[in-house]
Amino acid sequence: MGKKNKTAITPTREDDYPAWYQEVIKASDMAENSPVRGCMVIKPWGYAIWENIVRQMDIMFKETGVKNAYFPLFIPLSYLEKEAEHVEGFAKECAVVTHHKLEPDKENGGLKPAGKLAEPLIVRPTSETIIGESMAKWTSSYRDLPILLNQWANVVRWEMRTRMFLRTSEFLWQEGHTAHATEQEAKKRTLLMLDVYTKFVEEYLAMPVIRGRKTPSERFPGAEDTTCIEAMMQDKRALQAGTSHFLGQNFAKGSNITFQNEEGKEAFAWTTSWGTSTRMVGGMIMTHSDDDGLVVPPRIAPAHVVILPILKKGSDNREVLDSAQSLKDALEQKQFHERHVEVEIDNRDIGGARGWDWVKKGIPVRVELGPRDIEKNCVFMARRDESKKQSMNREEFIDQITDVLDNMQDNLFNRAVNRRKENTFEIDDKDQFYQLYKKSKGFNNGAFVMSHWCGSDQCETDIKKDLSVTIRCIPFDSPTEDGHCICCGNASSRRVLFAKAY
Repeated sequence: MGKKNKTAITPTREDDYPAWYQEVIKASDMAENSPVRGCMVIKPWGYAIWENIVRQMDIMFKETGVKNAYFPLFIPLSYLEKEAEHVEGFAKECAVVTHHKLEPDKENGGLKPAGKLAEPLIVRPTSETIIGESMAKWTSSYRDLPILLNQWANVVRWEMRTRMFLRTSEFLWQEGHTAHATEQEAKKRTLLMLDVYTKFVEEYLAMPVIRGRKTPSERFPGAEDTTCIEAMMQDKRALQAGTSHFLGQNFAKGSNITFQNEEGKEAFAWTTSWGTSTRMVGGMIMTHSDDDGLVVPPRIAPAHVVILPILKKGSDNREVLDSAQSLKDALEQKQFHERHVEVEIDNRDIGGARGWDWVKKGIPVRVELGPRDIEKNCVFMARRDESKKQSMNREEFIDQITDVLDNMQDNLFNRAVNRRKENTFEIDDKDQFYQLYKKSKGFNNGAFVMSHWCGSDQCETDIKKDLSVTIRCIPFDSPTEDGHCICCGNASSRRVLFAKAY
């Protein structure tokens, strides 16, 4: 057997994918576990990625007419109870506040809760019910509609098994909520926001997705229809990267969102909700990163280029530092999509560890600059998505930097597309389907499978129980065709997407 190449991250993806994921986050200095179980501290490098996600998505939302607002973190229990299916769906994940102050515990020492609330407050798991309360106040006529709102906020869902960015008890997200005069308008908005998510995730996170509809058992609690985008991670599991829900009139009836329509009659509004979260950061990590650490698509990278001046101890390094600064200034004049090229200069005296730090952080382009490079009017450049380094003429490098970043963005997306193609199969034989997923352990044994499903909740439940495999979605582009359910063998008219998932 050949000797394994030394990598910056141990264990590697193939050795232990879940442990590799946690090590990438640690090595890239993105986040760390907090003293509160299931919560995380997002450090500056990780938060800068989230800020770039927020900045671009916010622009895209507003281009569709959405306006930002903010609603309370605490929701009265009675509000959640207005929609029975909704409260049932979130009941096990709710954090509940029952007291409003502390007082000395004379018997046991320390402090104890005091001042019991008249009504328990739920720490926001999602905001349909409290936003519905406001919408009801703001709506009296069809002229008040549509209401198109979004809020950037944190939410709490008391998860039992947590993993940074993917599933934490508290996480950051956006939640959009809209109210419309007609069913058609609300359905159109539901799909419009799914289009926005698709465009962002594919064009900025470089993650190809499959767009589709959730089965009834997988819908958002209280929704009439849930649409979603599903992405394949490197271990061939699925990650739900965004959802958009058509809520019908269910929440409008619970919150009494009524209006006088054009005929002068009172009617209930039609509502939608849609959301994505810091889970997208986890998806980015698992889609692109490697055994040397994080890989960040240039369009959402905190910085695009790091310049590493080669400095000699005991020498006057002013010429190198001045050259690095002038290179930084020239690069930052370049426009890369919605912002200027952003450049870091790292002149720390830590030897070779300096370069490896930036490899592990996933910065798209690294540049070494020393006296010899200055003499030749060159830079020594490396892209994070390639292992090779190359010397380039300095002016040529400056002129081509945006093309380099664009090419890297495209390369990451195309790699992910090819990975999904190579690991997506159509299967019609139940034994073959079960055999594939029963051996599906580790980095190289997962798959997306397109198979027929009869529509039965029981078949869906049986497959989930037997294999921990779920129907991720009914793809919009899945054609109508005659077939037989992969579970029971009954007639089926189309294929659905099966996968193990995060």
